[in-house]
Amino acid sequence: MAWRRALLLQGGLAANFDWLLDLAGGLDGPARQRLWLDPHQPVPLHRSRADLEALWFRHRRDHTPLQYLVGRCPWRDFDVQVGPGVLIPRPETEQLIDLAVEAMGPAALKAPLRWADLGTGSGCLALALSRLLPASRGVAVDFSAAALLQAEANLQAADLLHRVDLREGCWWSPLEPLDGGLDLVVSNPPYIPSPLLPCLDPVVRLHEPWLALDGGEDGLEALRQIIQSAGRALAPGGWLLLEHHHDQGESVRGLLAAAGLEQVGSHQDLEGRWRFSGARHGEVPSACYR
Repeated sequence: MAWRRALLLQGGLAANFDWLLDLAGGLDGPARQRLWLDPHQPVPLHRSRADLEALWFRHRRDHTPLQYLVGRCPWRDFDVQVGPGVLIPRPETEQLIDLAVEAMGPAALKAPLRWADLGTGSGCLALALSRLLPASRGVAVDFSAAALLQAEANLQAADLLHRVDLREGCWWSPLEPLDGGLDLVVSNPPYIPSPLLPCLDPVVRLHEPWLALDGGEDGLEALRQIIQSAGRALAPGGWLLLEHHHDQGESVRGLLAAAGLEQVGSHQDLEGRWRFSGARHGEVPSACYR
């Protein structure tokens, strides 16, 4: 604990250093709590203090995301491998999976559905859907070949690659053979307005791929493209569920309604921000999504 205090006196956030101790050093929260009570107990670490210091100083010096330095990121109830060229999964995106399951209803958990993840990145959404919908088949799409390689590695590590087809291309283009047959589509597309990108935290601005961040002048460019073609791609009763910026809910709902989709609605994240919106194709009644 004295070593930890000495490093933090030189700069950096304690929460970030503790995350590094947990993910790279194997010293989780309960173990740290026990150290406060008994600071003289032996502390087994997965890496040497010198290695951990080197990672910490690189993070502080270059603003390199700790997730890239460690090579993985905890997400939902599993770890996702991440690296440069792939967006780091955010905790709030976890809720998109819960909303999808809620919208589809409990019967969907055992039904042979067809789903798609547009802009899969690390493959975190595809991985979660594969785990929750074992009788279904999915397609994960990304414009970035590097992202698809990372998604493939994550699905392979979880022994779920046989349930997901990986396709390179722009949004719906690789899915044209499935037009009218998708029961569920989820997406966390780029939605940050281009003028705001230079204002992002250096950890994000200098290292995460702008391809996964830049939503165009108003932040709605990708969302617009996805929504405009959703009616063609979705099966009758199929759901489209999207993550967006916290102040874009009204605009996204307008786009969904203009595209002819029904049961248009938005949902708050766990901090009360309107971060998700969705709609359904066709006149299939449902009381699941609000």
